[in-house]
Order: sequence, then C-alpha cells, then structure tokens
Amino acid sequence: MQDRYSSSRTFYEDEVAPMIKEKFPEYENRIAVGLVGEGSDCFGYDDFVSRDHDFGTGVVLWVTDEDMLLFGDRLSYEYDKLIEDHAPGNLTMRLRVRRGVMTIRGFYSNILGTPLDAEKCVITDSDWTCLDHNCLATAVDGEVFRDDLGYFTAFRNLLLNYYPDNIWKIRIVSELHRYAQALQVNYARCMSRNDIVAARMCHFEGLDSAMKLFFLMKREYPPYYKWTYRRLTEIDTEGRFAGYIKELSETVGDKSVWEGKDYMPGYRNLSDPIVLLTERIAGLIVRMLREHGLTEGTDPYLEAYVTEIQGKMR
Repeated sequence: MQDRYSSSRTFYEDEVAPMIKEKFPEYENRIAVGLVGEGSDCFGYDDFVSRDHDFGTGVVLWVTDEDMLLFGDRLSYEYDKLIEDHAPGNLTMRLRVRRGVMTIRGFYSNILGTPLDAEKCVITDSDWTCLDHNCLATAVDGEVFRDDLGYFTAFRNLLLNYYPDNIWKIRIVSELHRYAQALQVNYARCMSRNDIVAARMCHFEGLDSAMKLFFLMKREYPPYYKWTYRRLTEIDTEGRFAGYIKELSETVGDKSVWEGKDYMPGYRNLSDPIVLLTERIAGLIVRMLREHGLTEGTDPYLEAYVTEIQGKMR
C-alpha cells in the first residue's frame, strides 16, 4: 500500500516533518500526520484522468482539541507556507479544505457526518446505525505516517474493526430485502407491465445492493460509488462474484420474453438474462450467508432470510 502514497509520504518526510521538528519541537510527538479522507489519492486510485480536478500534493495534520487552541493557527500558517512553496497555484480551495491542520474530532465528525467523540474512542450503537458505508470507507482509507499519541489511530482501528454484530446483521437484512424487492420481485412486475424505465431502475438498485452485500460479507466498507466495483474486484479472490456483477451491469432485459406473460409471484422468467444473473448472484450471496453461519438454507430468494437473521440478533 505504501507505494500508492509515495509522493505524499515523500512530501511529509522531506518538508513537513523537518518543519515540525524545527518550528514545533515541543509538540512534535503530539502531531499525527498522514493522507486519509476524501479524494481518489487517499484510496490509492489516483490516475491521469482523476487529475483534472482537486489534485495536488498535501497531507493532513491531526491534533487534539486542546492542542488546536495551543498552536493550531501557527501550525496551519507554517504548513500553508510549505504548500505555497511546493505547488504554487496548484491546489483548489476544495483540496485545501481536505488537507492541512484539523482536530481529530473535527476530521472524523466531518467525514462521517455526525458529531463523534473520537478522542475518547467511543461510538454508540445509535451512531453506528446512522453512519454511511461510503463515509466509513473514506474515514479509514489512506495511510497514517506518524501518530505518537495514538488517538487518531485508536479511533481508526475502532472503525476498521467493523460494525458491531447486531448492526452488521441489521445492514445485511436491509440489503437482502432491497435486493429481493428490486430484482427478484419488482423487476418482473415492471417487465410484465412493459414499464422499461422502472425495470431499469430496479436493475441498478439491485446491482448496488448486491455489491453492498458482498462488502458486508467481507466485512469491509465499500468506497465512493465510482470506486465500488474496482475495490470489489480487488477483494473478490475467486473473481466469480465480480464477473457476475460486471455481466449484470452490461446486460439489458429482453422485452420479447415478457410479451403475453402476466405477473405471477414467485415465477422466475429465466429466459430474461437479467433474471438469470439475478438468481446466480443470489445463490452466491446465500453461500456467503451460510459461510458466516447466518443460515443453513439454500433458497436463492433473499427475502426468505430476513426473519431468520433478525432472530439471531442479540
């Protein structure tokens, strides 16, 4: 992973670290530094295309609330001087907001969209319930270069340890229901009515839900939507699930196989390639549910497992 962030680490080692050592020797071991947060560079996905906006060298410096009052303004001033000398005129205002000096509490609260006491390393079940998958991925991406105090890393590790068991199951149940409703029920209803626009919406709703279920099974947060499939291909060691997802995204429903067919609950029109792929993906999801001990069933209809998994919650 380190090579993904080599330019930022080099900037830290060659310019930021010496500045801190010279200007803030008494606080050197209280300043955490790294590249974490919003932006494709934090995920290690930066490329030529992504450099058309919000691109430039920079790092984040995290301090406690107390230290921000003590020396935060001075640290920001010195860091901004480095940035101006390093890349004059290259950083957009948006990127400047994403990098630079900030409190540990402020960083996590801003990324996750809710006030959190990161310094005390506490997240309530109520907090977990409202946190967004993608925001969680953003909060734990990138790399921490230095953190002597350990406050920033402790909260990062709390997030990396993943959802508490009950919250994990709640999220699985939600996505099982969403997938079943979109692709195993409503898609067929819409095609039977020849409502192609609504069917297409079901198609992509189910596609998104399938990927989120895979990430839940792997106990990893999916990144920002445009990077979700890329990350899925990286963690799908077999490649089978990712292959089906790609195929489903490229497949268009066959209107001809629905002509003259009335909607019947439970009927699987496997002549439609979307329905066929839906069932294959569902079968893999059920296999993963069994591997996690969440069911012993084999029925590919995912709604069938909602009540069962709810019954396993503490």
